[in-house]
Amino acid sequence: MRWTPSCSWRPPDPPVVTVVRVASLDDPALAPLLADYRDLRDVRLRTRHEAEHGVFVAEGEKVIRRAILAGYPVRSLLMAPRWLDGLRDVLDPLDAPCLLADEAVVERLSGFHVHRGALAVLERRPLPAVGDVLAAARRVLVLEDVNDHTNVGAVFRNAAAFGLDAVLLSPRCADPLYRRSVKVAMGAVFAVPWTRLGDWYSAPDLLRSHGFQTWALTPAADADELSGLMPPARVALLLGSEGHGLSRRWLTAADQRVRIPMAPGVDSLNVAAASAVVCYVLAGG
Repeated sequence: MRWTPSCSWRPPDPPVVTVVRVASLDDPALAPLLADYRDLRDVRLRTRHEAEHGVFVAEGEKVIRRAILAGYPVRSLLMAPRWLDGLRDVLDPLDAPCLLADEAVVERLSGFHVHRGALAVLERRPLPAVGDVLAAARRVLVLEDVNDHTNVGAVFRNAAAFGLDAVLLSPRCADPLYRRSVKVAMGAVFAVPWTRLGDWYSAPDLLRSHGFQTWALTPAADADELSGLMPPARVALLLGSEGHGLSRRWLTAADQRVRIPMAPGVDSLNVAAASAVVCYVLAGG
């Protein structure tokens, strides 16, 4: 005897993102959400606001998609209506409001023209312990006081492109989750494991205790040419700030000083360009 249900059943509909049309930037009901997007070009204001609220901003369809797929919780989204359909597949399961506004309104709120049409505010996650980041790593970049967000983003993009395992940052390095860093990295900051070093002074010794040889990149003429070296099984390459390079402490504490050979009359490369060269070498190029 076949059992026949007395009523038809179907699984519940999946959640659908809440779409809110922004009619006015002065709407008090939207004020807390809109505050996350105000004056995105003001670095000091944004640094204070994002640290206080534990959030960061992603810009552009590809970057937003990568952030969501990497598991960062979404607080809200803001975009022109024409970008909504392209992101529907990752937006619909979200329990977060999607604010729709004309591009002129978005520009007035954010303080700049959003070339890639969409913005999202996502929640930061606690940074992992250094030991957890290094546990399975073999090729690592370590940045000391690289304070330009564009350069930090480029370093992450290079690390991802050449398959490096992790990036470590000194306490005063620029924020990899700042909007400009994320944009330049094209979301690579969501793919490459990273964390900050609590005590930058002892970083070379800490890396050594985890089985890494430390190579300090310097333009000094008496350093070993990077192109002629065979990277050891585990190597951490130290890169310094844009102006002064590595500190004396990191230079003297490293196991080896290495340099990128330059044409006569050229001192060094920008740190972002230098990171691309060293990533290529460390990847076995």
